[in-house]
This record gives sequence, C-alpha cells and structure tokens, in this order.
Amino acid sequence: MNPFLHRSQFQKPPDTRRWLSRREALQRAGGGLGAVALAQLLGRQGLLADPPRRAGAVFPVKPGLNAGPHFPAKARRVIQLFMNGGASQMDLFDHKPELFKRHDQPFDPGSGVRVEAATSVPGKVLKPVFDFKRHGQCGRWVSSLLPHLSGHVDDMAFFMAMTSKTNVHGPGSFMMNTGFLLPGFPCLGAWASYGLGSLTDNLPTFVVLPDTKGLPYNQKGNFTAGFLPSNHQATIIQAKPDSGEFSLNDLKRAQNSNYITDKAERDGLALLQRFNQEHASLNDADPQLESRIRAYELAARMQVSAPETFDISSEPASIRSLYGIDDKPTSDFARRCLLARRLIESGVRFVQVWSGAGGAAGNWDNHANIEKELPPMCASTDKPIAALLADLKSRGMLEDTLVLWNTEFGRMPFSQGSTGRDHNGGTFVGWMAGAGVKGGASYGESDPWSWKAERDITYCYDFHATVLHLMGIHHEKLTFRHNGIDRRLTDVHGEVVTQLLA
Repeated sequence: MNPFLHRSQFQKPPDTRRWLSRREALQRAGGGLGAVALAQLLGRQGLLADPPRRAGAVFPVKPGLNAGPHFPAKARRVIQLFMNGGASQMDLFDHKPELFKRHDQPFDPGSGVRVEAATSVPGKVLKPVFDFKRHGQCGRWVSSLLPHLSGHVDDMAFFMAMTSKTNVHGPGSFMMNTGFLLPGFPCLGAWASYGLGSLTDNLPTFVVLPDTKGLPYNQKGNFTAGFLPSNHQATIIQAKPDSGEFSLNDLKRAQNSNYITDKAERDGLALLQRFNQEHASLNDADPQLESRIRAYELAARMQVSAPETFDISSEPASIRSLYGIDDKPTSDFARRCLLARRLIESGVRFVQVWSGAGGAAGNWDNHANIEKELPPMCASTDKPIAALLADLKSRGMLEDTLVLWNTEFGRMPFSQGSTGRDHNGGTFVGWMAGAGVKGGASYGESDPWSWKAERDITYCYDFHATVLHLMGIHHEKLTFRHNGIDRRLTDVHGEVVTQLLA
C-alpha cells in the first residue's frame, strides 16, 4: 500500500506510573468545559479508560495539504452544491434549438434506438418554457431562470456531456457521490479527508449541510466514509434558523464563566487525550475505538470554536442582502451557502450543501410540471450561489477554493404526462469554478435533443479524478486496502479533464 496512506503502529512499552482514577481525572479536568463534555460522552459508551497497565502512543496524523507524494494543489478547500432530484439540463444550461423546432411532435431521434422512460410512457417533444440568452465573454447559454448565476459564467467551467449508468435516484446519487451504484463506498468528501487530513483541530474536516426539509435520497448514505476509518465520514449539521439545533447561545454563556479558561481547556483535553491513547493501546482490536475518541474530542473542542463560526448574525447587512438571507424564497439555502463560506474560512476542508430533500416534491425531481416545479428551485438557489461566488472572489478565497455544482442525472427531452420530464441518465450538466479552473470553458456535447451524451463524454469517474487533481491528489494513487482490493474513488476508471483546467 502507498506509504502516504499507512497507519502508524501503536507502541506499548511497559509502564509503572500511578494512574488517576476516573473521579480524580474529572476533578482535575473539571475546569475545562470541553474535557468534561468528552468525559461524559465517553462514559456513556463505557469508553472512559480504566487505569491501564501499559503506555500508549500518539495517534497517527494524516499529512496536510501538499505533504503527500503527489503534486502541489490548486484547491485548498471545496464547497460542493448538490441539486437533489435530477436538475433539468435542457431547461438550465444545455440550449437545444431542435427542441423549440419540434415542440409537441413525436420524439424520434432517428437512430432506430428504442425510446424508453424510467417511470412513464415517452411523450412528445417538450421545449423549454423559459427563454435562453448568451452571457459573458464566453457566450454561455443560460436560462432566464438563473439571472444572477448567468453573470458568473466566465468564472465557471462546464461538463456538458456527463452521463450515468442509471436513471434511478438512489444508485444515481451514490454514483455521483461515491463512484459506485451500490451503498457502502466512501464519498468524495470522505476520500478528501482521508487523503489530505484536516486544516484545523477545532472543526470537522468534512461537513454536510442538508436541506432543512430533510435528507436526500439514500439519507446519510451519500455522506458515508464507507470502509474508510469512520472519523472521515461527514459531520451533518442541521442548520435550521431559530431552532435548538442551530442555537449556540448556551455554549456562549458557558464560555463566559470565569473558571473556564483557555489554559484549563487545553490542560483538561491533554489529560484526557493521554488516557484515551493508553486505553486505545489496550484495545487496538477495535477499529472504531480510535474514531470514536477522535469524534468526542472534536465535539469537545467545537464547543469553544464553533459558536463564532456559526454566528452569521455578525455578518454585515450588505452580505445578508447579497445572499438573500432575509428574503423568504432564498433564506434557507442562502443561510447554508453563507455558513459554507464561514466554515471553509475557519478551516473546514470540504463542505457539501444540498438543495432538495428526498421525496416526490420540493426538489429537482420535476415529473409533473416543469413550468411550475422548476422555477421555485431555481429561485431558491440562484441568488445564493451567485453571491457565494462573488463573496469568495471579493475575499480572494476563490483562488484556492473549488466550488462544484452537481446533480445525479438529467431529464428527458420529451414530456411525461403533458408538462413534466422523466429521469434521464443519458446526459446532464455539472460545473465547477474557482481554484485551478479555466473560467468560461466547456467540455463535451450532448446530441441535438439533449437526450444522450454524444461527444467528449464524462462519467463521475472523470469528474472525481479532475477534482482530486485540483486538490493535489493523483486519483489512481489514493487507495485503501479493503477485502483484498486496493479500492479507490474512481474504481478502475477516470481521466482528468485537462481541458477545463487553467
């Protein structure tokens, strides 16, 4: 296995020191809020160490950015925006005059191929209901549904002929997130965490901000670490405004207590870390123990560091207005986009923001009526995403931050019923912007109907290989030995799409 990814071995020399009892440990560490919180969490699962008889070793630390054997990275951190449900490519970015010419005619691509749909009987050709115009110096076609985002096309690079092996939500979401159709495989954010490690000790490496209406298809399976150590799975934050889940006021009040000092916090955590290391050295047969210890230690540290990061009330009115936080249609997604910026600004490496929950409505799965269902989804995300790009750029953060826009598949060029569109794994669109990206570029082309990818086709493997490349990782070298196989995010496929790189 690549030495870059090896775990160090615990050392277990004999130890004759007197060890503190649990009560003594808590008494001495009681001045640290985080230490007490960690002790309580470990105690609930019986993981607080009894006096061990042997000394442990320091936990292995993953190398940081550019410390690996690959090459210098362009992207230091990533924000991925995922449109759950299958965003309609021909109604947003893939302008096809043929659909306008043949609207309401029988769909006949002329290739002799049997035309089928995932959940319906193929209908007649359905043109986009909304106007398209060219934007930017690159002349990118964009729907009138995205008036704010269209102003940033010269910073964006498009995958115009993405395709999937499925047109079913669950497998399609797995494929775009993990590279596999089946559950149990690590997602892109988990691989980034495993390969590059953290940028800060006080916040998670990989954070997911799901739609406040609920989790997407596959639930938490899209964010899993799979067979990687579980400390690389996502930290899911339900960023609901004005709810107990979002409020950190109690933690702030606790921080203001006179007896909680930075020194007490450090001393308490250091003591408990020593106990945890000793306990782990006696229980190295448990592959989950180290991950649980790390997770609880991180939770304790976050009680001190997280309140400031999550307090978006400190943002000026101009930023709130830019994102649309105080406007009802955009408030939810805008809040999470702004939070994503604050998280990466504070040291989180990978943040995923979801639009749309799983289910038959309130997402990008527009089976019934494109004209009525698609505009609300665009209205909720267009301004916040454009604001995120502008905000990152104005702060100089777009130079080392990679922004991704994805969905699991596209929609059909013919109608479902009268005005809806069915699933289409044959072609869809994704884009990226920021660090190392050739703004205004595009790669690939679908057929005249936007039915099938036709030229320079890309799968999730190529997309993932390109993202990893920008993060300084050679996708064929990022591996993990599992059940006798050197597994990787791109399976046995994938090519870096250099045409989209600056």
